[in-house]
Amino acid sequence: MMSDIQDKSSVAYQRLSWDALRKSINILVNKVNATNIKYIIPELFSENLIRGRGLICRSLMKSQLASPGFTDIFAALVAVVNTKFPEVGNLLLTRVVLQLKRAYKRNDKPQLLASTKFIAHLVNQLVAHEIVALELLTVLLENPTDDSVEVAVDFVKECGALLQDITPPGLHGVFERFRDILHEGEIDKRAQFLIEGLFEIRKAKFQGFPAVRPELDLVQKEGQIMHDISFGDDDLDPETNLDVFMGYPNFLEDEKAYENLKRSILGDESSEDEEGIDADGDEEDDEDETDEEREQQKIIINDETETNLINLRRMIYLTIMSSVNFEEAGHKILKIKLEPGQEMELCIMLLECCSQERTYLRYYGLLGQRLCMLNKVYQDNFEKCFMQQYSMIHRLDTNRLCNVSKFFAHLLGMNALPWHVLAYIRLTEEDTTSSSRIFIKILFQELSELLGVQLLTKQLNDPVMLDSLHSIFPREPKHSRFAINFFTSIGLGAITQPLRDNLRQVRA
Repeated sequence: MMSDIQDKSSVAYQRLSWDALRKSINILVNKVNATNIKYIIPELFSENLIRGRGLICRSLMKSQLASPGFTDIFAALVAVVNTKFPEVGNLLLTRVVLQLKRAYKRNDKPQLLASTKFIAHLVNQLVAHEIVALELLTVLLENPTDDSVEVAVDFVKECGALLQDITPPGLHGVFERFRDILHEGEIDKRAQFLIEGLFEIRKAKFQGFPAVRPELDLVQKEGQIMHDISFGDDDLDPETNLDVFMGYPNFLEDEKAYENLKRSILGDESSEDEEGIDADGDEEDDEDETDEEREQQKIIINDETETNLINLRRMIYLTIMSSVNFEEAGHKILKIKLEPGQEMELCIMLLECCSQERTYLRYYGLLGQRLCMLNKVYQDNFEKCFMQQYSMIHRLDTNRLCNVSKFFAHLLGMNALPWHVLAYIRLTEEDTTSSSRIFIKILFQELSELLGVQLLTKQLNDPVMLDSLHSIFPREPKHSRFAINFFTSIGLGAITQPLRDNLRQVRA
């Protein structure tokens, strides 16, 4: 037995080598993260990835299914390997597609979500062709169900930014299909909300959903090799025989050939090893210095549990609810030490407290006004809150909707909030829902009570405001009539006089 192991061409030695290769690949794949990926890749290339291509594909798919949050990291690793060994990228994509097809037939939602996420990030890394993404969306939305729509929405979130850049017509067709599904109304409310949220993400140009994180952008587009696999192809071969040990008659020649290939990829490390041996003495001399440097280094602990943020929200909530009047609340809030960027949390908490009241309390409007007047940062954050609240206004019940609209009406009426925020509202029959129309109605009725109809009309007709208010008072005849009828029905027909004059000129 020992003689077989010592003989490097024997089957026993090859089996030991295979087991070592499998363990090394599994360790490296499980160890990779966004910080160390640049160091893991050279170690991975040191292993025989041609012989172990089945092992690395199986290890990646198993790890990705267990930790979907690391999908973009695994995809970045595949992207780098794919530049040198395209057969690895092609095999992995084939297996993921087959796994997705099995999950789709079995209605295995967790595995389906994991598979689609993997394909999305392979598309983002340009390992998979964008046609693969569009074909997958076609399959998911052809006969839509609540689950297939949810999977499709998550898939577009992951790779929508890239599709928007490289194939805008294709993405437009996908969103038209989503629009048709909404109009058909055969899916439940939750799925409809998911689609509406996706339209808002698209409107924001997929902010918060980048195709590739900067630290994972490791391959130039010109150097990547893309693979195109059709979901309708029934002849896809997963090559499962690559996952098990088989003896190789030319084992030594193959190993030697890979060693030469490895040197061409990583460079000849022999000279580096010699330099390392010569430098041992210098390293011993520098040990004391490095120890001192390590002692001087500070340990930085990142709080991933968001405990500090939760405590901050609790403190803001107790301060707002325990104060006698808005002046006392403002005085206490300004004493709270906020880190840069935490002002938004204060604005969100104030708006949340206001919306939870049974009826609107002027106390919250006055407190918001005081903060906006004291610091422009709060004014900018309340502007963002206005945009966010209006984009998801359909999720609020009537009471909360009323309180939120009156809060923003107070800020606008007191000039604590710039009036150009009204540009976020587009008053047309197609772009509004029943919830958004109620929000606009209460907002303008409250403004007319605060300012009076004459002053409100004067403010809206200010030449400086024309560009910002074009979306609320559109000049197109069809939309103009809708806006005129809307404001007339809520008792504010006087503010539409410029629209009426414009409509007469168009008719003339």
